[in-house]
Amino acid sequence: MATWNLTTTKHHILICNGGSCNKAGAEELTQSVRNEIMAKGLDHIIHTSRTLCNGRCQDKCVLITYPDGHWYKEMSGRDAPRLIDSLLKGSYIKDKVSHSYNGECFVPSEETILGVHKNEEM
Repeated sequence: MATWNLTTTKHHILICNGGSCNKAGAEELTQSVRNEIMAKGLDHIIHTSRTLCNGRCQDKCVLITYPDGHWYKEMSGRDAPRLIDSLLKGSYIKDKVSHSYNGECFVPSEETILGVHKNEEM
């Protein structure tokens, strides 16, 4: 297994590959994002990781960007170019963001379904 030197990395993209997201196209999303990064020669500044479930199955496919702290919803492979361009410009895809980190906590967008609190019974 590789140990990546992350000293030039500016962005980390976490792509949910949990059950619901996989059924909704997470593999296509993962490959499209990685292909866009490679095509633009950005491997040295954008790192990707597959995750298991991120707990926002309603929002499938889920993608999270750091250090900016945006949680994206309903992502597909078609969104990859727009996502990478937004990272390079220091912006985000407003219509796809479910939550954004404000320095203290994650704030939902107006259209986001809040879901249940972790301490509530389902």
